[in-house]
Amino acid sequence: MAADRLILEQVFDHEAQHRDRVYLTQPVGGGQVTDYTWGQVLDQSRRMAAHLQSRGFPRGARIAILSKNCAHFFMAELAIWLGGYTTVAIFPTETADTVRFVLEHSESSLLFVGKLDTWPQQRPGVAPALPCIALPLAPQTGFEGWDAITARTAPLAGRPQRAADELAMLIYTSGSTGRPKGVMTSFAAISRTAEGIVGDVRKRIGTGFEARMLSYLPLAHSFERSWVEAQSLWDGHTRIYFAESLDTFLQDLRRARPTLFISVPRLWLKFQQGVFAKMPPAKLERLLSIPLLGRIVARKVLTGLGLDAVKHAGSGSAPLPPELIRWYRRLGLKLFEGYGMTEDNSYSHSSNDDASEPGYVGVPMPGVQVKLSADGEVLIKSPGQCTGYYKQPELTAESFTEDGFFRTGDRGERRPDGLLKITGRTKELFKTAKGKYIAPAPIENRLNAHPMVELSLVSGVGQPAAYALVVLAEALRPRLDHAAVRADVQREMEQLLVDVNKSLPDYEALQMIVIVREPWSIENGFLTPTMKIRRARIEAAVEPKVAGWYEQRSKVMWA
Repeated sequence: MAADRLILEQVFDHEAQHRDRVYLTQPVGGGQVTDYTWGQVLDQSRRMAAHLQSRGFPRGARIAILSKNCAHFFMAELAIWLGGYTTVAIFPTETADTVRFVLEHSESSLLFVGKLDTWPQQRPGVAPALPCIALPLAPQTGFEGWDAITARTAPLAGRPQRAADELAMLIYTSGSTGRPKGVMTSFAAISRTAEGIVGDVRKRIGTGFEARMLSYLPLAHSFERSWVEAQSLWDGHTRIYFAESLDTFLQDLRRARPTLFISVPRLWLKFQQGVFAKMPPAKLERLLSIPLLGRIVARKVLTGLGLDAVKHAGSGSAPLPPELIRWYRRLGLKLFEGYGMTEDNSYSHSSNDDASEPGYVGVPMPGVQVKLSADGEVLIKSPGQCTGYYKQPELTAESFTEDGFFRTGDRGERRPDGLLKITGRTKELFKTAKGKYIAPAPIENRLNAHPMVELSLVSGVGQPAAYALVVLAEALRPRLDHAAVRADVQREMEQLLVDVNKSLPDYEALQMIVIVREPWSIENGFLTPTMKIRRARIEAAVEPKVAGWYEQRSKVMWA
């Protein structure tokens, strides 16, 4: 394939060659779905593109989308691209302040408002003068709707072209370290990303199967945008299903029966904890160890999760505990960890059948170059690489080496066979009073591997030793009023502290585990929209209590 071929050329070919093939399946309530073929998707997108052009926006104008994942998110993005514009997607869980910041910083000319749970709280972030269009699954907004506009507008004709260096998207980071940054992604970058992912998937598992995916991780994030949307736009053979709601997620998953499935560590852990809530880990382990019966039990577990048809599963966005990878593989699920970031369109490293080791994030994907700096920072040059940060030339200059490698901020180690291990974030390193740096992520991975733990955070700047905050598994939390359950948790956490400390050098050993009563969530601001912990915010929230914890000298405490 020509190296300069861009993603819209692929889309036009799918429109012509697969007009009647179902591409998107959207739940619409009550167990009902609406299917959209390639022909229908492009017809609607072309009509909306013509409408956007009729409003006189200059080429390259930013058009924003505030919506949960849905079929019309894909259509809106295609309409934006066909019309000659740049997409700005906003996480559907963002506060009004962040919505306002992104819209103003990007200088968005129009906003598509789609499927949302908290629109009344977000609406104050949208300036009254900003033109808005409501997607079909939007709440009551008072804005003109997509269907009315497309019904009266003739479709844009032909094969509109975009230049390789034109901006396809501004992807605003999820803000785990402060204000979101607008990462500039060109059509060349998203095209090479999509092409590389499709080629990699085909190499792994061939083409003689029905490719089905469930789109549920935020499309405003590069992981879902690249590995689900862009991959399917390039491939043309992948059918995309959407989730209706958190309450119907399992039914949505079973409807899709995905053959390709990606998720993030927190959800892989929650899936496992859901299994353990029905069957204690020791009993499941015993059953899995029995020949023949073990295979039957493993298949039943995967069927219960809706993952029995998966041929390839991936995890990204944050480190995945090695023990968790082994657990899923024991069930027969081919789960591979990957590594990437918004700045390279999540196209960097991935494990595969030939190069896979729990604890490592894989080898470079086709076309990716990697090296380590003198102090161990991972440096990446990717075909999916961004062109910089919008309106932040100084930050752009700081973020790249003279020879064009992106400074990831991650510390790593590489094996001779190319497998990469991430050992922590450079900015997350901290010193205790002992004067040595501690990388919290590897210790958190050990804690998160325990079936009672949902999330953890290791801290202790300037303290005699590090400590860990722990959020207990969701199934446990309602039962903590029972003395026997609390006593069991206390014992397990005391043993976990001993076990984790045995694996650490003395200067990294944890002094205590503190069990957090209020779970961290996107809603209370302690998790990013991609479910990564907001480290600084959590540390600031507990800071007034830290000195008292150390004075108590208990091994396990309840915050």
